[in-house]
Amino acid sequence: MIKSMVYDLIDYDSDILMQELPLFDFENPPTDPLELAKNLLETMRHHKGIGLSANQVGLPYRVFVMEGDPAFACFNPKIVDVSEEIVSLPEGCLSYRGVNVPIKRPAHVRVRFTAPDGNTMTRKFTGMTARVFQHEYDHLEGTNFLRRMHPAHKEKALRQLKKYTRYLKNQQR
Repeated sequence: MIKSMVYDLIDYDSDILMQELPLFDFENPPTDPLELAKNLLETMRHHKGIGLSANQVGLPYRVFVMEGDPAFACFNPKIVDVSEEIVSLPEGCLSYRGVNVPIKRPAHVRVRFTAPDGNTMTRKFTGMTARVFQHEYDHLEGTNFLRRMHPAHKEKALRQLKKYTRYLKNQQR
């Protein structure tokens, strides 16, 4: 039986969030991929997220987890095709707590990733699943969602972030 644990989220300005992560090596795994996936899922749910990448908890592995039916883990994901249709919807991020701003993304994506058991698969995602996949994929590429915002939305996001940070500091007193 795999023992699970909840990781702490790292600060939004940590260097690892700005770096493209190397491929997870299934031939010589740096950690058990099944255990890693389980721990990331538990951490995501603990923090009330719908997606979480390994670098958001300080781990240098090219993997993220996301809710679905059922929830799943994506190791070494790739976006192989995107729709021409672009949709703008509010997004939040566990690394930027308290921030919700509109982000434009393709409505549909075709993706390829490896499951924790080492099997590679190709899937087409639409709607919220496509959006979450793209958001988490950005984390692995070292792109945070502030870079995808319209400048006016970025100013709003930074104000929300400051307000939430003050709130957290007051809660710790």
